[in-house]
Amino acid sequence: MISRATSGEVEFVPMSEGDLDWVVARERELHAFPWTRGNFADSLAAGYSCWLMKAGGQAVGYAVMMLVLDEAHLLDISIDREAQGRGHGAALLGHLRAEARRHGATQFFLEVRPSNAAALSLYRSNGFEHVGRRRDYYPAADGREDAIVMRCAL
Repeated sequence: MISRATSGEVEFVPMSEGDLDWVVARERELHAFPWTRGNFADSLAAGYSCWLMKAGGQAVGYAVMMLVLDEAHLLDISIDREAQGRGHGAALLGHLRAEARRHGATQFFLEVRPSNAAALSLYRSNGFEHVGRRRDYYPAADGREDAIVMRCAL
């Protein structure tokens, strides 16, 4: 699928085992508590909707989404630090929403750290609303951090 972000044409391709070195390296750079290679490999093996986003032929982002009945659950989404601020996050999220609808989902859920202001802004500007809170959901440097649960209708 080809789409447009503010920096030009982007392409969304299914993630494969061959992409995991790049994905895991970005995950480690971007997150204090990153997913492991095993987490990504297990997601691929389980048949989750795993995507790589490319701009100008270069990988700039990735996402993992679980589809269950009429629900989609965003498990991981990240944009390479050097590609941030160019609309890629919104484009990747838009692609995931379209994929979820294509598979019959009517609602889309995610969890996000309250401290992640950039992600909260992205999700709110794309129609996600706060619907709950999971106490002590995420590991944090000083113990645990809650998760804000967000939902949008598709």
